[in-house]
Amino acid sequence: MALPVTRYARSGEVHIAWQSLGDGRLDLIFIPGWVSHVEANWRFPEVASFLRTLAERCRLLVFDKRGTGLSDPMPRASTIEERMDDVRAVLDAAAVRRAVVFGASEGVSLAILFAATYPERTLGLVAYGGFACRRRTPDYPWAPSDKASARLMELVQRSWGGPMELDTLTPSRANDHRFVMRFASYLRQSASPGAAAALLRYNTDVDSRAALAHVAAPALVLHRTADRDAKIDEGRFIARHITGAQFVELPGADHWPFVGDSAALLGEVHRFLERLPSLPRRPGRRMPKPPRKPPVMSTLTSRQRQILELLAQGRSNREIAQVLTRSEHTVHRHVANILAQLGVRTRAQAVAILVR
Repeated sequence: MALPVTRYARSGEVHIAWQSLGDGRLDLIFIPGWVSHVEANWRFPEVASFLRTLAERCRLLVFDKRGTGLSDPMPRASTIEERMDDVRAVLDAAAVRRAVVFGASEGVSLAILFAATYPERTLGLVAYGGFACRRRTPDYPWAPSDKASARLMELVQRSWGGPMELDTLTPSRANDHRFVMRFASYLRQSASPGAAAALLRYNTDVDSRAALAHVAAPALVLHRTADRDAKIDEGRFIARHITGAQFVELPGADHWPFVGDSAALLGEVHRFLERLPSLPRRPGRRMPKPPRKPPVMSTLTSRQRQILELLAQGRSNREIAQVLTRSEHTVHRHVANILAQLGVRTRAQAVAILVR
C-alpha cells in the first residue's frame, strides 16, 4: 500500500507536517502524545497497524506537533493555545470544515481545548489516556509532583536515544528486545533530547480543566485501568466534567495506545463514530480566549529559575557553580536552555523577563 504524502500547514511562524489517509464519510484528526514522526509511523508496525485500522472508518489526518518529527522546532516558548491552534491549521490545510478530534495522552488536553475553542468545527471528541492537569494540586492529586517531573526531565536529557520509560509507557513490551530497539529509534527520530525535555516542561503547565465545561460535542473518554503515566482517575475526572461524555475503562497498563489490546480501543472508537450522527449535541459557545501572556517563567524548572535569580544578582557561571555545588559546564548548559526557553539571546534579556 502506498504511503501517505507529507504536506505542510502554516501555523503562525511554524510549519506543521501532516498526512491524510482513508476516505470515510467522517474526517478525524489524531493528536499524538509526547512525540511523533509522521513518516517513521509507517516503519513502526504497531503504529502503522493502529493508524490504518483507524482510517478504515474515516478520513484520517495525522500530524507532528511543533517541535517534533518533521514539523518546525519551536522558535520560542509556545503557549498551549498556540500548540492547540496547530490543529486548526492542519484542518484548514486539508480543507476540512468539521472533524472528530482524537487526542492521546498529552494530545487529550489539546483536543479538549480545541473542542472548547472551536465548537462549530468539532464533530466529536475522543480522549485516550489523557490528563486535564499536569501539576499536582490538592484538587488534582493524580498529577506528578514537581520533583518527579524534574527527575523525568533530567532522565530525558541524560538518556534520550536509548530505551527509557518502557515500564511506564509500554510495560507489556518492556522485555521484548526487538520492540525496545524500535521504540528507542522512533523516539530519536521524533525529537531531540532538548525538544523532548521542552515538551515535558510545557506539559507541567497544562491545565485544561476550565475548558471541560465548554465541550459541546459528543465525547468518548477511554482509559486503561492500570495506566502508569496517566492514572485511571484522571480519565474519570475528564469524563465527569464533560456533559454527557461516555467513559470506557479498558483492561491493561500500557499508556501508548499502539500496544496492548489496541483492537479493543479501536473497536470502541469505531462504534463511537458509527453512533455519532444520532448522539445529542449541546449548543456550543466558544470558550473565552485567555489574555496573551509574556514569555512564561513557568516553563523553567525550579533549578533554572534559581540560576536565573543568581544571574540577576550579577553572578558568573563559576560563582553559580560554587553556590550550587555543580560543575561550571552544567551551569553553562542550564543558562543556554534558559535563554532558548524564554526566546532571548542574552542573559540581560532573560533577567529583564524575571524582573518584569
